[in-house]
Amino acid sequence: MTITSQKNRKIEPRSIPPRRVLLFGSTTHILSDLFFLILIPLLPTIKNDLQLNYTEIGILRSAFAGTSAVLQIPAGFLAEHIGEFWMLLGGNIWVSIGLIGMSVMPGFWSLISMTIIGGLGGGTQHPLASSMVSRAYESSGRSSAVGTVNFAGDLGKMLAPLSAAGLLLFGTWRTVLWIVGTLGLFLMAAVIPLKNKLDLGKPMPQVSSSTTEQNRSESKLSGFIVLTVIGILDSAVRSGTLILFPFILIERGITESQTTLMLFLLFAGGASGKYVCGWLDERVGTIPLIWLTKGITTVLLISTLIAPTISLWPLALIIGVGLNGTSSVLYATVAKFIPVQRRARYYGYFYTTNEIGTVAAPLSYGFIADQIGLKMTVLIMGVVTSLILPTSLALSKHLKQKSKIR
Repeated sequence: MTITSQKNRKIEPRSIPPRRVLLFGSTTHILSDLFFLILIPLLPTIKNDLQLNYTEIGILRSAFAGTSAVLQIPAGFLAEHIGEFWMLLGGNIWVSIGLIGMSVMPGFWSLISMTIIGGLGGGTQHPLASSMVSRAYESSGRSSAVGTVNFAGDLGKMLAPLSAAGLLLFGTWRTVLWIVGTLGLFLMAAVIPLKNKLDLGKPMPQVSSSTTEQNRSESKLSGFIVLTVIGILDSAVRSGTLILFPFILIERGITESQTTLMLFLLFAGGASGKYVCGWLDERVGTIPLIWLTKGITTVLLISTLIAPTISLWPLALIIGVGLNGTSSVLYATVAKFIPVQRRARYYGYFYTTNEIGTVAAPLSYGFIADQIGLKMTVLIMGVVTSLILPTSLALSKHLKQKSKIR
């Protein structure tokens, strides 16, 4: 074999059944989202116990959620050298220890400090689980697999309030955090002996220096940039809707208890959308699905202002599908543009830049609503959502070039 052929030879990853990798990625995602959502139902008891005000409660929540995005890009770079397995394991162990530490902090500032430290460990989960699963399903079924691991996180979100309510029967918020943190440590320790059955190893590079390949790489990068812009807009739509939707319902005469049930329908629709759209991406295509999901979201968001009250119940479920379904399509599309040896870092870029929309939208739409009212703000949000549709058309040429490469 010549030196040139050795350089261009594709080195396959370890032969691990893809379903095992998907199960591992999904399990860690359930656990990670449970970790980060368990704090929300505990906030009232924490407030009363530590005699906090609402600003301090907001700081506590933001500190835990916000710090989880800080290390996503560094985690992606590091995973390219040691693989995703140990990074995912280490990140969840880190957060588990953080929860246990939070459970013994005596006051607000010590609790905030431990919350920030513990939250940093969450930076490994989203980019590396997506990267690992996309590698395992490189030959086929990638979109469905990424959609499944994306859907798994919503199961963790649903478990959080149930777990908190059940465990509070046996103690305080400190008891809940201690038990959940200890459970996380136990589960991650139980996975360590299974390393050889789950670990794909680090991604192996493919060397090529041809002009054609360089041009293709530039096109892929351009496609990724367009995808990132869409991701920011999509995140803004999701976080903006979650902030305003309860107030839309209340203004339409829905009671607070009914609003809670409608939010559950919204979340259930979102979870279903993540799973179904991941499966549909391989059959319908990326751009048609973006148009379908965000077209539905745009129309139905505005419809909530004028539709009969009784129709808001099914609308909540369908809006959830459109709202969250796009994310599975976008996450799977990252892998269409980025080669396996660089995928972890680019998933880190993608998830981190998406936080721009997640953070900016509630602040922006909240300010706009204070100035011109809720109804006009919803109309503006519908217009902003519709911008995703023409933006997605810019992906077309990059996806076509990707198809020609195969």
